[in-house]
Amino acid sequence: MALPRDAAAALAGLERFGVHLGLDHVRRLLAALGDPQAGLAAVLVAGTNGKGSTAALVAAAGTAAGYRTGLYTSPHLEDVEERVRLDGARIAGEELGALVLETIAAAGRALPSPPTYFEALTAAALLHFRRREVELAVLEVGLGGRLDATNAADPAVSAIAPVSLEHREVLGDSLAAIAREKAGVMRSGRPTAAWAADPEVAAALAAAAAAAGAVLVRADREVRIVSAAPLPDRPWGGQRLVLVSPAGRLELAVPLLGPHQAVNAALAARTAELLAADGWPRLGPEALVRAASRWRWPARLEAVELPPGAPCRRVLLDAAHNPAAAAALAAFLAAPPSPLLAPPAVLFGVLADKDAAAMLATLAPRASRLVLTAPPSPRARPPESLLPLVPAGTPAEAVPDTAAALDRVLDAAGETGADTLVVCGSIYLAGAIRRLLRERFGVPEPA
Repeated sequence: MALPRDAAAALAGLERFGVHLGLDHVRRLLAALGDPQAGLAAVLVAGTNGKGSTAALVAAAGTAAGYRTGLYTSPHLEDVEERVRLDGARIAGEELGALVLETIAAAGRALPSPPTYFEALTAAALLHFRRREVELAVLEVGLGGRLDATNAADPAVSAIAPVSLEHREVLGDSLAAIAREKAGVMRSGRPTAAWAADPEVAAALAAAAAAAGAVLVRADREVRIVSAAPLPDRPWGGQRLVLVSPAGRLELAVPLLGPHQAVNAALAARTAELLAADGWPRLGPEALVRAASRWRWPARLEAVELPPGAPCRRVLLDAAHNPAAAAALAAFLAAPPSPLLAPPAVLFGVLADKDAAAMLATLAPRASRLVLTAPPSPRARPPESLLPLVPAGTPAEAVPDTAAALDRVLDAAGETGADTLVVCGSIYLAGAIRRLLRERFGVPEPA
């Protein structure tokens, strides 16, 4: 059931307050709610790309091990209820609505100004987890780390996924500066698992850990990715991973594609091992194997097979929204799980604050044709402004309306003989197209 109308309206009204970096506001809000984060065993997962996938696998492992596990992620793909989950099941709309209204009412009593959308949802999620007596709460960090609302929680273990340049106007203009912001999730005397293959990132995280008195665990050094290969019976349905970590050898069958998901799996495995050593002993290899088989993170290289008679065989939904993620997508398209009949048609839309030029420079050479559109967001970049950024040699056109753009790119796939259509540039676009595909072709719900 969807979020009740009054709660949805109240939550939507908070969007105009934008982003508030800092913990004073959210801490005062949480205090007014009885400090639900106090005593909550938490895992904070920060990073640029891969933090949501990593958080989802850590949470799945907690559930597989028999611990009552909460998961809080952002943004959502289709419905806001996706952000708050308990043992894999998303919260009911009515329950989230009641929590949101309670949180906004508490903010009215305790704060000089309304909370932001993210602050309200973070507080509501923590309140939900406390009341449901979760044994482990896995929280995906929103922006940065040090000043993000999720950092009001006190993590037993933290994790930092790969760091790349993003939100430079807020987080800093270098990898080191951004890594220092991510390192704000570290805690004195407690471990932080990090995938820090970049030397600049590694140096910044090491310095931050030393300053905080935290224990930095270099998962990129301690976990070896022995192999990653498509599933033999359904190559677009996932991959088999072999990892070797300090706890031993892991063989995982995961329903997610791409070499970067092997990295996320390796980071999640090391994080689970640190948790196992710190009070969650059932988080062993068996739990990870069970969790990996059920690990699902829609619109991250998600291959949706279309029914016979559709203009193409499959749609590849990917939330790539920055240059590093676009590079990962382009690398995947250069070596797909099975040969493509022709270069894919690509539907691309992006928000105005993203580096569209760098993304298009990477993706356009892999496309037979580009259709540019506007994600359903007030921050969307007009697709006409993207046309001059498309490298010469790739046919491109702008279709602002999302549904019309889907029609056009499906036609383009049929015209070029492509069996695969790629949708990328924004999670908002991926969510909108996923909903349209479900209406037309029966694509399953994301949760």
